[in-house]
Amino acid sequence: MFGYVTANELELKVKEFKKYKAYYCGLCQCLKNKYGVSGQMTLTYDMTFLILLLTSLYESETKANSFRCMIHPVKRTAVLQNEFTEYAADMNLILSYYHLKDDWEDERKFFALTGSTLLKRKVKMAVGQYPRQAAVIQRELNQLSEFEKTKSDNLDEPAGCFGRLMEELFVYKEDCWEEVLRRMGFYLGKFIYLMDAYEDLPEDMKKGNYNPLRKMSENECYEESCKEIFCMMMGECAAAFEKLPCVLDVDILRNILYDGIWKQYQKFQEKKSEELTDDKKSI
Repeated sequence: MFGYVTANELELKVKEFKKYKAYYCGLCQCLKNKYGVSGQMTLTYDMTFLILLLTSLYESETKANSFRCMIHPVKRTAVLQNEFTEYAADMNLILSYYHLKDDWEDERKFFALTGSTLLKRKVKMAVGQYPRQAAVIQRELNQLSEFEKTKSDNLDEPAGCFGRLMEELFVYKEDCWEEVLRRMGFYLGKFIYLMDAYEDLPEDMKKGNYNPLRKMSENECYEESCKEIFCMMMGECAAAFEKLPCVLDVDILRNILYDGIWKQYQKFQEKKSEELTDDKKSI
């Protein structure tokens, strides 16, 4: 369900791209050091955005370093790390564990059983350190599972679960910025869930899987309605972001929120257009 909150790297300046990648590599290294290779495998670009956001908001001291990456062993890889790198690593692990656990319990996916088993012992430390976030993640994923079992076609029900989950991750500490961060995380979470459902719909239709957009897709204005919903979600998220006093790396953050977040949607539209062209040629 993740992979949407990424930068449009082509639109970043060279120094911005290097910094963005350094935070990503810092998160990767942190996951490996704290939780081993199995923890490292949960890595996502989405949490890199959270690191950038919290670093900019709280102006945390960040340490620069370098290491030799197994994937790129010839040249040393630059990394940037701070307190939010560790926080994002812990949130990444907790979310991945409960998501895999639910996938096994609901759909009996073997890889989910394997993954959750590998992470089970390691996740206890993160859960103990962040009980508030862990409790909300577990509660909302359980509620989401119930909505999926009852095949709810009310978009706000399942999307709201993922929204509340994400808003809790955004609240590093309960202070004067909590309300704005919650609003930002809530709408970003709803966007991620519905975008994932939109992209999965064709496959879900074939397999008979649950998808909250199934009923809505029967309407002639389905595509227009989806785009309107996505724009509304990201409009609310971006409006909340602009209330934060972020200066450091604000261009990278805006690149992600106003451009990068739409990369998957654009790729999906291009794929659909190509398939339609191929169908016309075959007639």
